[in-house]
Order: sequence, then C-alpha cells, then structure tokens
Amino acid sequence: MEIAITDGIKVSVETFYLPEYSVPSRRHYVFSYKIKIENLSANKIQLLRRNWEITDITGEVRNVVNGKGVVGKEPIMIPGESFEYNSGCHFPSPCGKMSGTYVMRKIEDNTLFEVQIPEFTLVPSFFNN
Repeated sequence: MEIAITDGIKVSVETFYLPEYSVPSRRHYVFSYKIKIENLSANKIQLLRRNWEITDITGEVRNVVNGKGVVGKEPIMIPGESFEYNSGCHFPSPCGKMSGTYVMRKIEDNTLFEVQIPEFTLVPSFFNN
C-alpha cells in the first residue's frame, strides 16, 4: 500500500492485477486500484478535480487524465471522515505506474489546494515471485 499525506489529507492506494480480464498473449494487462482519502485536517473539504499521469514500463506516458471529481462524485468530507473508491486501467505492457494530484476546496473559505496522490506501481503478482 502506498500512502501520502498533504495538508492533513491522507491518500492510500492499494493495487490489484486482474488476470481474469488480462490477455498477455495480446499485450493486454488489466489492473484495478482502491483509493482511500481521509480528512485528518480540521477543515471541511471537497474533492473537485483529479489529475493523473499514467506511464507504462518503457517510461512512455500512456495517458494524462484531468477531470471533474472521481468516479462521477465530488465528495465532501468533514474532519475525521473518509471516502473510498475503486477504479482501473490497462496497459500493453505488464507493468506501469500512476501518479497525480487532487484539487480540493476548503468549504469554510473556498480556498483551493492540491493533494498528492502517492505514485504507485501496477505489477502482476507473478512478477514478484
């Protein structure tokens, strides 16, 4: 599990290789990831945007994603609250990595700030043996 804390916002990432959806002979490797965002700050916050960079094993950036919210939501979290979601991606190579930021808003004063998403690697379990 990868973890980053920025301004009292903790982001944890857990990754999974999905062999049932992958076809290595066709260079198709599918992964899912679970993200937990915890508000450890004293502020009520809202997640507004996500910014991702998705890179394959060769170091080539496969995709840059900038969009509203996450999984169709713009969650609001009071202090001590958390939000979890699952998503996924696929690569033509067996390994890749993702990194990025969330743009958050402090509800009380409308201040915007960026929260780091820890860089994480997507690797099939058979590569770890």
